[in-house]
Amino acid sequence: MSEHLFEDTLIVTRLDPDGKKFDKVSRVEAHSEQLDTYMQLDVATDVYPVRAGEKFNMVLAPTQNLDGTPDTGYYTQTGRKTLADNYEYVMQGKLYKISEDTSSQNAKVEIYASFGGLLMLLRGDPSTAASFELDQRLFLLMRKV
Repeated sequence: MSEHLFEDTLIVTRLDPDGKKFDKVSRVEAHSEQLDTYMQLDVATDVYPVRAGEKFNMVLAPTQNLDGTPDTGYYTQTGRKTLADNYEYVMQGKLYKISEDTSSQNAKVEIYASFGGLLMLLRGDPSTAASFELDQRLFLLMRKV
């Protein structure tokens, strides 16, 4: 079975908090149900419409291969089952920054990734970032619950 770096159900709290910047993309703000994590994510809403109040399951994984073997980075039309078969929206990107905010008593870690220019910020408990590495390739997979 494939290793997940992060998995939780999130609830969309707001769309485009700083105003709508692009016609086909919205910035989604969401909070997780179990891990007390905050997320901002740019979503191509012409492909995958999202509304405030909706719940979705999100996974961050280093590979789409069900057996956990590293991804080659090339798409093949072999018809082989992948992790993406279980989700509605999939993006491939790269983790470009990990920072830790220890200024308060409740330390938080922030994980930043770019998916071809669509950005993600994941903020939560430092244990959330234990499996992440800088410059790591990531697959973000979502499905509505």
